[in-house]
Amino acid sequence: MPTLSVKENFMRLMNGEMPEYIPIYNMMWGGASVRALMGTRNPDGTGKSIWGVDIVQDSGGILPPMSRTSEFILKDITKWRDVIKAPDLQLDASAWEAMAKEANDNRNPDLPFGGGPGGGPFQLLVGFMGFTEGLSACFEEPEEVKALLDYLCDFYEDIGKNIVHYYKPDYGSFGDDIAHERNPFVSLEMFQDIFAPYWRRIYKIYLDADLRSTHHNCGHFELFLDDLVDMGANLWEPAQDSNDYAAIKAKYGRKLAICNGGPDPRMMPNDVTEEEVRARTRAFFDVLAPGGGYAIFEFDGAVGVPSFRNEENQRIGWIYDEFLKIQYTYYQ
Repeated sequence: MPTLSVKENFMRLMNGEMPEYIPIYNMMWGGASVRALMGTRNPDGTGKSIWGVDIVQDSGGILPPMSRTSEFILKDITKWRDVIKAPDLQLDASAWEAMAKEANDNRNPDLPFGGGPGGGPFQLLVGFMGFTEGLSACFEEPEEVKALLDYLCDFYEDIGKNIVHYYKPDYGSFGDDIAHERNPFVSLEMFQDIFAPYWRRIYKIYLDADLRSTHHNCGHFELFLDDLVDMGANLWEPAQDSNDYAAIKAKYGRKLAICNGGPDPRMMPNDVTEEEVRARTRAFFDVLAPGGGYAIFEFDGAVGVPSFRNEENQRIGWIYDEFLKIQYTYYQ
């Protein structure tokens, strides 16, 4: 049986050390969140963001609520100063202390406690303008986009510093879904010019506090990993199968932990058998787990994903069962 708690084992991973057993990561861990950042939301998560963006549910009620994909609030990037107004959250020192106390009173000492300010710049930009207009603005008016992102980062940087100061999390977190499954949404040059400076300001908060940190980015993201590591991030989740896992692991080793839910059940043929899924899973772990630097993404493994078909969720069950067979023995 393991001698380290989930938290102790996970923090070994985050410190670039060899874990006692294969760690689990859950992006829902922690309580270093700020309710005031949620805007005016209904119980189902829909409503309006703090920036006035409509948050809606898809027609099937399957995916998490997200920014409306029509009727955008910002039509012209040069007019952003007239439209985008940072809210006054009315959070003084006593309010921060009260929120931090509530979170820490509910803290499980055996689980890692993380958090961050949110506010990924790419997601904010396309939420304000949509993909077409947002990406066009990056080409046509890059200086205006940068000015908007500086304004947004001033707001979220202050939130992040207060989270670190008052909540004292075990690790910091940040995310900005800047890629889809096959390709990034922007080139490396555009990322480095427009978006990376914002990211660096957030990660500097964690570096200054000597905190390890995670990064959330779905999709084909490997193009940006050198920059991410240079910023100081220690774990990337949820790595998807369109990325070259073997090459990434060989390049970064334990410097950047790779976290995912095992082989992607959606990428398997429709007639795949249970034994084939299990064999693929064992081979998958034999690429990523040796030598440390890997964690399984608990959300994908422990529960069904609502947007997956029934047969895909069944495969998740087989994948997670194979993980449980080796979790505590693989490094022994």
